[in-house]
Amino acid sequence: MGRLRVYELAKQLDMDTKELMHELEELGIEVKSHMSFIDEETVNILLDIYKQTLDEEEELVEATKKESTKEKAEAKKPPVHITEEDLRLDKFAEKIKVPQNRIIQDFFMRGEVLKPGQPLSISLAKKIAKLYDVRLTFEEAEPKEQVVIENPLEELKRKFEELYKDKDKLVPRPPVVTVMGHVDHGKTTLLDYIRKTRIAEKEEGGITQSIGAYQVEVDGKKITFIDTPGHEVFTEMRARGAQATDIVVLVVAADDGVMPQTIEAYNHAKSANVPIIVAINKIDKPNANVELTKQDLVTKLNLIPEEWGGDTIVVPISARNGTNVDTLLEMILLVAEMQDIRCIPDEPVRAVTIETKLDKGYGPVANAIVKDGVLKVGDYVVAGKSYGKVKALIDDKGRRIKEATPSTPVMIVGFEELPDPHSIIYVVESKEKAVEIVEKVKELEARELRKKRQIKLEEILKKMQEEDRKEVKLILKADTVGSLQALQNAIAKMRTKEIDIDIVHAGVGAINTSDVMLASASEAIILGFRVKADNQAAKTAESEGVQIKTYTIIYKLLEELKAALEGMLEPEEVEEKTGVGEIKKVFKISKVGNIAGVQMYEGYVDKSGFVRIYRNGSLVFEGKIESLKHYQQDVQKISAPQECGIKFQNFDDIKEGDELEFYIIKKIPRKLTVLEETKESKESEDLEKEEA
Repeated sequence: MGRLRVYELAKQLDMDTKELMHELEELGIEVKSHMSFIDEETVNILLDIYKQTLDEEEELVEATKKESTKEKAEAKKPPVHITEEDLRLDKFAEKIKVPQNRIIQDFFMRGEVLKPGQPLSISLAKKIAKLYDVRLTFEEAEPKEQVVIENPLEELKRKFEELYKDKDKLVPRPPVVTVMGHVDHGKTTLLDYIRKTRIAEKEEGGITQSIGAYQVEVDGKKITFIDTPGHEVFTEMRARGAQATDIVVLVVAADDGVMPQTIEAYNHAKSANVPIIVAINKIDKPNANVELTKQDLVTKLNLIPEEWGGDTIVVPISARNGTNVDTLLEMILLVAEMQDIRCIPDEPVRAVTIETKLDKGYGPVANAIVKDGVLKVGDYVVAGKSYGKVKALIDDKGRRIKEATPSTPVMIVGFEELPDPHSIIYVVESKEKAVEIVEKVKELEARELRKKRQIKLEEILKKMQEEDRKEVKLILKADTVGSLQALQNAIAKMRTKEIDIDIVHAGVGAINTSDVMLASASEAIILGFRVKADNQAAKTAESEGVQIKTYTIIYKLLEELKAALEGMLEPEEVEEKTGVGEIKKVFKISKVGNIAGVQMYEGYVDKSGFVRIYRNGSLVFEGKIESLKHYQQDVQKISAPQECGIKFQNFDDIKEGDELEFYIIKKIPRKLTVLEETKESKESEDLEKEEA
């Protein structure tokens, strides 16, 4: 058997790819990713090792069974009491009197990797105890302080976040994929080819239901594709808190390369923080150049293909005749496996709306993808300001189904009114609960509309300060490529160790709705240079609370941004010497300590400042002043040539003749060091004058 890629060997061994990569690392075999090749000799050795391990595993299972039978025959021992501190593998092993190494070995042979001293969830602790027939009792945790959430939808969201913390209760689900790219690079052709050749269950005379998504089957595994065109919709879902997509396939034409709309689509995908697979399409065309397109990916998107040493999966395809489309689907499943996409299997239930519409036959409906749990006919649902009872579920082939499992696309029939587009749908226990939630949401939304303000740059910086998160996100639009590059170069020089500037997207042309939705989803500010926002973008920005700032002179844009960033920098602490004095006499006062009688020679001493004490030229103390008196009166400041009494904080070993140096610490506002942007600004200004 020749050399194999890691994921191919994992198939041969019937193992999870991640598990194999971990084992290879343990064996000292270096692999960069699941696409790395393993030479033939190593492949054969691993196959032999695995066979031997299987034999040993069978023997160990038999031995464990015998040992378990013996243990069960013994008198039942009292349960072991476990506290929160015991939920670490080493301490837990001590408590149940089973060696930690044995637990690790037994679980490894069952395909689960445990590490010495790792934290344990309660469910995992119970699983370990069950293996060794140990009964457990757990210390009751103190009731957590109740978090009051005014918005009931936020409370539902928090419930899911809590459930997702217990990874042991989550199960794998099919990946949800969005295909993005330039307008005529073949997205629709690719989706059509996959739909026609891979629909899981075809029916004679069946009609495909247009619900914005469909599910296909590959080697017994399902993949859901979002069929709604345009990256604007993709980002609009995220802007409303609904992350529907797990993987993005970025389509780039081999005869055209990376185009402006490709860059825009990539920035939307990157902002969503999901894995990206590149499909280089139209390889069947005479002028196709795959290698040149890969170079484009590197230079324009900083996406380095795996075969060039990077971590981006790139698959050359022809969507028209189906060349390598199966390979692309295989890569989607592989990435999904590596991402370990999971969900809550049964309940609670939630789904992400793709689109909503008034259907002639069904009334208000929502096309959605189930994210968690099993959605059933008869469930009560809420979606933003709308609620309903599920009267029917229609799948992507136009059939009525009784229930929809995670990642299944469906049309939900039964809403009382048209649901909010791109909202999250939650299942609740009753109609009364649904009505209660919707009424509260409407009340809150009306209140928010009355006080809604735009997201201002200064407010975002203030929020960053509160959260200790110092990153400013910007979307840049300019009139020409030259202006845009000058602007990007100048802003790049404003980055400091404390504050990072993330340019989420940069492009040429007017500010459009797509820019606004990306800004809303990313909490970014839109800066425009010599361009304006179109009417629809301006309206959307107002409703979404996104700030658009436009400029006609580049240095004004940079100055305003610089001033805002400087307000975020921690001030610089500078020492300033204030005065010099000498201890002329030491007064010893019981219950108080030693007081220095000081003659001031230069400057002044400030009670809130600091002092250094020198004796024969050597430093003997540096610290704070506890008290400062002029005769019997407490004072804040004494200037030369006056005398004063000083008590030093936590220091009494003073002597006559000791020399004193007083200083204060000043906090100086810091400036951004932007030396070279002035040159860029001047070049841009000269360019503007020439164009004028």
